[in-house]
Amino acid sequence: MLATAGALHFLSPKPFDAMVPRALPGPARAWTYASGVAELAVAAALASPRHRRLGGRLAAGLFVAVLPANVQMAVDWRERPLPLSAGAWARLPLQLPLVVEAVKVARGSGGVSAPCEDGRPSRV
Repeated sequence: MLATAGALHFLSPKPFDAMVPRALPGPARAWTYASGVAELAVAAALASPRHRRLGGRLAAGLFVAVLPANVQMAVDWRERPLPLSAGAWARLPLQLPLVVEAVKVARGSGGVSAPCEDGRPSRV
């Protein structure tokens, strides 16, 4: 999810520009690209068994950091057709399980199961 979202920040930045809270200094596109780089870096850390715990901490921080952008989107989309407006508002409570799962990964209690060298399952 993070890798796809990060790539979309570069492939189709305009929708992400619109989500950047107006209170942030500088051009929205700079924030769009910076958050895309952050998402790609966190995705890479989570994909690496060696860096997964760090990736979990970074993911939790990232999910909290992008919450204002999701709030901005929900507020801006309140006049859009109901399915779009409802979808924007529905994203907000979904941040909590993302943060919780990221914290689990950071604590080493989450992550992808992978076999040990002897073929038995283990957590990485």
